[in-house]
Amino acid sequence: MQLGAFSVSLTVKDVAASAAFYEKLGFTRFGGDITQNWLILKNGEAVIGLFQGMFEKNMLTFNPGWNQDAEAVEPFTDVRELQRQLKASGAEFVAEADEGTAGPASFIVLDPDGNPVLVDQHV
Repeated sequence: MQLGAFSVSLTVKDVAASAAFYEKLGFTRFGGDITQNWLILKNGEAVIGLFQGMFEKNMLTFNPGWNQDAEAVEPFTDVRELQRQLKASGAEFVAEADEGTAGPASFIVLDPDGNPVLVDQHV
């Protein structure tokens, strides 16, 4: 199962303070909008998202159809197909993609410890 680009989405109290901290570690701003309280930072192939007031817990994030530079890749496995495969294996879903749609969609599953895993397709 190919899930696409990987990042860690962090719930932060102050996106500006968190950005300053991670920039000291060599991360650079790659995307997002600090006025909307979210940023994407990159250091080599490592990608982290900083999200203030958007999520309750930190989570792993995968983006089908993207590489680590947020560039579209072909071929890729559509998020709805990934969802079908995970449902068949008995995964616990918190949110599901609408199977009747195409293009961007997402779902969230929980790992055995209750950690959320977001699969978020943008293409």
